[in-house]
Amino acid sequence: MNKLFYPAVFHKAEEGGFWVTFPDFPECFTEGDDMPQAYEMAVEAMGLALKSRKKEGEVIPQPTEIDKICLDDGTLVIVEFDMLEYQKKHNSRAVKKTLSIPEWLNEEATAMGVNFSQVLQEALMNKLNISK
Repeated sequence: MNKLFYPAVFHKAEEGGFWVTFPDFPECFTEGDDMPQAYEMAVEAMGLALKSRKKEGEVIPQPTEIDKICLDDGTLVIVEFDMLEYQKKHNSRAVKKTLSIPEWLNEEATAMGVNFSQVLQEALMNKLNISK
């Protein structure tokens, strides 16, 4: 579930710019002074909506098929959301983990000046097929 693609409707605002709604996330809306800013804000708003739903244990909906969206006004835009990039940007605080390794391995690694946190992070990213 790293990259998600959801339809959004970009509406022209009377005072200029755009306001954005999501058919699959009725609680999610945003705005921007121009199309690039509105798109950027749409990505951030979608991230907040997904994070909130995940935290509350709510279902993450499948994207509505574009031919099923009725547009009274506005322009349909597909918003790409990269969950991994969002998490890296917004959830980068360190979390303390307690783990156990054999004493002999600890002694060897300590003698070599190994940074345990860095090694664990690299090993986890390798295991999960995540690149920096």
